[in-house]
Parts: sequence; C-alpha cells; structure tokens
Amino acid sequence: MASLNRRRFLQYAGLSAGTSVLAGLPAFAADNFPAKSLSLVVPYPAGGASDTSARIFGESIGKSVRQQVIVENYGGGTGLIGANKVLGAPADGYTFFHGSINEVFLAPMLNPAARYKPQDFQLAAPISDANIVLLVRNGIAVDVLDKFLDYAKQSKGKPLTYATVGIDSIYHLMGDALAARLGVPFLHVPYKGGAPALQGLAGGEVDFAILPYQSSFDSMQQQGRLKVLSSFARALPPALKHIPLISQSRMVPDFEYSIGGGYFVRQGTPASRVAVLRKAIGEALAKPEIRAKLEAEGRTVAQPIDSQEQANQVFDQYLGRVTQLIRNVGRKTNAS
Repeated sequence: MASLNRRRFLQYAGLSAGTSVLAGLPAFAADNFPAKSLSLVVPYPAGGASDTSARIFGESIGKSVRQQVIVENYGGGTGLIGANKVLGAPADGYTFFHGSINEVFLAPMLNPAARYKPQDFQLAAPISDANIVLLVRNGIAVDVLDKFLDYAKQSKGKPLTYATVGIDSIYHLMGDALAARLGVPFLHVPYKGGAPALQGLAGGEVDFAILPYQSSFDSMQQQGRLKVLSSFARALPPALKHIPLISQSRMVPDFEYSIGGGYFVRQGTPASRVAVLRKAIGEALAKPEIRAKLEAEGRTVAQPIDSQEQANQVFDQYLGRVTQLIRNVGRKTNAS
C-alpha cells in the first residue's frame, strides 16, 4: 500500500519514470517558470544607454518566455541602488539585473557603502561590450582628441571638469587614469546616470564627459550641443566607423577601454530557471534586428551561450579586467 501511495504521489507531482525525459528541457517545462511577469532592473534612470539596451532585450525575452518583462529603473549610487534591489529580492529568477562591471564588480570592490561582493551575483549570459567615448562641450574650440588633450594641459591652473555616471565607475577611473597620463588634474562631477550626465554636458555644466556611446550623441553633435572626439575601443561596429579610435591619437594611442555587461541573477537562483533566462537571452542575441539595434547604439554584441560554465568563464574575465584596472590606477579594494 505504501508503494502504491508513493507511485500515485509521484504521478500527481509529474515525477514518474515516464516523465523523466523532461529533465533536460527548459525550466518552464519542469516548474512552469515563469508563471508571472519578470522584473528587469536597470541601475540607471530612463533614457541612458543601459535603459535603451534593456528595453530592446526586454521585449524579446518577454516573447520567448510568454510573460511580460517590466523594466524598472533605480538610478543612483553608481548602480548600488539597483544592485541592492536585485539582491534584496528572492533568488527565484523573477528579478534579474541589467548589469555591467560597474555595479557588479567595481562598486563592491571600491565603495565601502556596498554591502555585497561580486560573487553574490551569478551571470546568466553576457550581452555586449559598450563602446566608451569622450565628448566635450561645444564651447571648447577643438575637434580632435589630441587638440583637446593639449587644451587640458594648458588648463592646469583651472582643472577641467568631467561627467560620468557616478563615483568609482569605470568612466571615473578612466578619467583619473587619463589625468595621470597627462600630468594634469581633472575635477570629477558624478551624475546619477548617463542621461543626466549627458544633459549636464550639453548644458555646459562640465567640460567633457566619458560615457558609453548612444546614437543620440550624433544628433546632439549635429545640433551643435556637444562634440564626440574619440572612442576608447580597439575596434568599432559599422555604425560607429565615423568616430575616431583612440589608437589614432599620438598622445595616448594605447588608452583602450570597453565595458562588458550582461544579465545577472542573485546567487542561489535555481539552475533550471537561470537556463530559461539564458535561452531567452540567446534567442534575442540571435535575432538580426536586435543585433542591428544594439550595434547602432555602439555595442559589440556577444554571441549566445548555452551553459553556466561559459557564463562563469565570462564572469571571471570581467573580474580579471576590473582587478587590473584598479591596479593600474593605484586604488585599493575594500578587502585590501
């Protein structure tokens, strides 16, 4: 009788021997995930580069999993507020993070206010590397990077101000590193995201900005509101071929940087649910129209991956890049 009751229980639970073939299928086949809408947390205000990418992906992911993906913006603290939102949610896969090395790695390694470590996140899948550019306000009479760097050297008595998305972001560290290379001081002005930083530059609040590229930069340049002088990338997607590479500079030709990003979940999220998200992200990455949109926004788009092992390798690569960057600018980590 006990054996019969157990058999009936297993059949009721969908775990009988006849259903074992489902073990290798996506998680929604096993536990109906997702059974409700998903929250995609963006750690910056609406209108910035991260927000644009998240909305491109959110629509496609929603179609793949047949649930609505709600993009939620939590700006401030160089991504800390958004990161904490994800880490404060249950590790059930329903809340995931549009993250980058800024929020997942740099913040906990440099900011004492960050009460988490990179390993509290798990990378579900990488999505792209953003191309970082240097922009100047229109009132500065330069049109190429080296002329701007000469201008900066001549302004030692009154340090130039530069905007980024926040303190201890990669853009902040790049500004510090560039100042050290030139032997001149810069004054960092942190904003609560790319959109407000861009508006600050266009409004003349700062002299220059180091930000991830957006297609809106080109239209703002045509309107005479700012100038895009250089990309710090080693190579550019076709849509950005009009922007000079840092390698063309005679002063800092090796000053190459990019910022990797992807979709992260809280550590401890069931592997089957992470696999569902990874599959949906991969389906988005495989769509030519999405790749074209991302490339138009300055992204070097990743290829789909199909295993957690691959994701872990990328996570470790990001960590290595960040550790080297921190070492290059002479900063100490929170653990040091």
